Amino acid sequence: MKIDLSLTHLGKARCAMDITDGSERGEYVSQDYILKTLGRPLRSVNLMYCYYPLDETFPVRARDAFRDKEVKFQWDYPYDDYFPYTGGLNGDRSSTVFQQMRDIRRHGQDVTLTLTCDPAVSDAHLIAIAEDLRPFGRMFLRLNHEATGNWFSFNKRASYEEVAAFFVRACGIIHQHAPNVQMIICLDGVKDIHSDKMEKDDEFACTIPAADIWSVDKYMALHWGWPYDTALKDGNTHARHPYHETYALTKKSYRRFLELNQENPKPMVMSEFNADGDVTGPYDQCKMVDGFFRLLKEDEEDWLSGINFYQFRDRGRLGLEIQDPSDAASGMPQPVMQTFKKWIQDPLFLPRISEHAEAAPALPITLRWGGAEDADGIAMLFRLEQQPHFCELVFSDKGNYMIEFLGRWFYKAPEAAFVDLMPAFFEHPLEHACDAAIRIFAPPADGINPEDDLLNCYTLIEALPALRVEYEPVEPDLDE
Repeated sequence: MKIDLSLTHLGKARCAMDITDGSERGEYVSQDYILKTLGRPLRSVNLMYCYYPLDETFPVRARDAFRDKEVKFQWDYPYDDYFPYTGGLNGDRSSTVFQQMRDIRRHGQDVTLTLTCDPAVSDAHLIAIAEDLRPFGRMFLRLNHEATGNWFSFNKRASYEEVAAFFVRACGIIHQHAPNVQMIICLDGVKDIHSDKMEKDDEFACTIPAADIWSVDKYMALHWGWPYDTALKDGNTHARHPYHETYALTKKSYRRFLELNQENPKPMVMSEFNADGDVTGPYDQCKMVDGFFRLLKEDEEDWLSGINFYQFRDRGRLGLEIQDPSDAASGMPQPVMQTFKKWIQDPLFLPRISEHAEAAPALPITLRWGGAEDADGIAMLFRLEQQPHFCELVFSDKGNYMIEFLGRWFYKAPEAAFVDLMPAFFEHPLEHACDAAIRIFAPPADGINPEDDLLNCYTLIEALPALRVEYEPVEPDLDE
């Protein structure tokens, strides 16, 4: 089989798709499982953590530290019931949060760390967090999100003006000590379709030029009383809004951000997005998610740079999967899983992959990983004559690779020598001969960058994997 080589580049999607993995409502799911389920990596994976190091019981998780406290609302604990962030001042950089960030990055995705934080912490705490995050390449820090609300502990401990000032102070420190980290300001945005002003935008005006990215959380339907009550008709702990109204409010929020920043644009993302199946049921959930994405695709203005779907697996009905009540390690896919899988293969959300036109490269070749929106890899180009019975790669090196083939992505861990590419044909069988490309990228095997380059990792490929394609079974069909 003739194989040609080309350099290839992984770039930005028109609108990136991210996902939350674990929160107060669900546990972390390994990136191997998510990749095999979704069929492709996403731009970023969002982790939900809290940091209240001045509290006597921290870093014990709130639900455990205050097990005897009577709780009638998710945010009634003295500090937020997220996973405790165990980095920071005198922290442990081998602990769970850092293992999860490494897992995300070795699978070719960027990290978003959502961190609720006591505004009373000193600069030393913020410097320590910045030093924690320096090795993790191009990542995002969403600090004290939904900052115009009143449910998180940081809003109960400080005024809105103080929360805003803390965010600005943190931006300066993070930018100085970890310039690879982009800061996300997350506000409630415009909440009235007849208004052009955001909630408390006077108090938070100072955060808008300080942040690198603007964002809002918008749920088309939400049961905020979960898990302490059931969403029933005529109840008062849930709401539902038309998807086109949610779209309009999000776009109005972007325009208000832009106005408050003297018309100087910055990236805009939806940091949490979904329709709660507790309110809509499983079928209207699909309809609303699909409708919102259609509005975005039909919009000629490229104003939204990313959407974070909240979340992969949920104990309630805000997930692509529901956590199995009888087996906490398992998930039950919901119909919205198929809606989501269909849309993440749409050109709207696909990262742009392009081959270089210059002469074919010669081995050895150095691959560069700058992140999920900026990486240089190698493409093996060949001809597929028909649907194969076997299609596989055999590696002779210990590289850590993300491999794209016919729209399906595969992960090769350093210790693995074999990748079976046949799953690329299972959902979409080949109907006729075609030219094909196997694209190989090399995110960092240990999930972190070298200290001397905060933005890029480099991997030398000295030998290509062996490609085996067979169009017939090893032995013929004896029943014919």
